[in-house]
Formats: sequence, structure tokens, C-alpha cells
Amino acid sequence: MSQVTLTNTSLASGTYTATLTNAPGDAPDVAVLFRDVPLSGVEVSPETPGVWTLRARIPEAALSDGIHVFLVIDNASGARLGDFAVIAGDGADDALRTEVELLRAELDLLKRAFRRHCVETSAR
Repeated sequence: MSQVTLTNTSLASGTYTATLTNAPGDAPDVAVLFRDVPLSGVEVSPETPGVWTLRARIPEAALSDGIHVFLVIDNASGARLGDFAVIAGDGADDALRTEVELLRAELDLLKRAFRRHCVETSAR
């Protein structure tokens, strides 16, 4: 199993773009989560051997007042590859709230992984 590395590239015109790097072969199986739900229409396209471009459209629900955190995860391992936030309106000045939202999203990811681990180990 190869290690996937994510490098944020841009957020422009409502589309998040990042570069994924791993060993040459199949495209990495990744998801972008918003409010703990995978976004639809996430695209992973090849650039060069072992390098892929990730593109995800930002949903309209994230273009409102407040801080909206997105997580990029590796579906194969469940590992968090990276994150990004969209901040608009009244929440734009409050960086601490961004950190709290990110921690909440990561905690939800850890809770799911822990529950999955408990189910898998109790079945043995």
C-alpha cells in the first residue's frame, strides 16, 4: 500500500484543486467530506506517473456566513490527507472558530475509525 500525499493548489471559481502524489499505478481513492458527507463529482485525473490532480466543486451550502471545513481522506486507509476551509461573512474574522471546526471534523473522522476498529476486532 502506497502513501498518498496531498498538496493544496488553489480554490478558485468555486473549485478546489490539489495535487495527489503516490506510487505510479491506479488513481488514489479519495473523498472530500463536507459536514461529514462525501461531495459528489470529485474528479481525480492523471498528470504524470504517480501524480494526480484532484478537483472538487464547492457546494452552494458552503458559500454562506460562517466557517465551512472540508476534509480530504484516503478511502483505502481512512487517513486524513488534508483539509481546507471556506470562510465568509461574519465568521471571516474569527480564526479560532476555524480551528475548532477543523478539530470537530477531525474528531468525527477519528470516532468513525475507532468504531470501525471496534467492530472489526470484536468479530475476531
